[in-house]
Amino acid sequence: MPTRKSIAPPQAKPRRRRTTPTPLHAAILLAAEAAGGEGGLVGYLTAQAIASPSSFMTLLGKVLPTQLQGDAESPLKLVHQIERVIVRAED
Repeated sequence: MPTRKSIAPPQAKPRRRRTTPTPLHAAILLAAEAAGGEGGLVGYLTAQAIASPSSFMTLLGKVLPTQLQGDAESPLKLVHQIERVIVRAED
């Protein structure tokens, strides 16, 4: 019975971390600023949040960090607030 040679898979090239925005990235940001009118990029994103909230929340999920960390000098503080509201039944 012939022996089987083991073939090692090729090594993946290390990916470089992008430090500068690509021309496409810059063009997208310029287009969004122009579409926002006087509000600029914030105006555009506000309009998108109102028009398509599910897509906007997906974008936020990708942009926001998954964990929040505080400094040693100013650690994060959690604030819990409980509000009691009396609701009276109508006669």
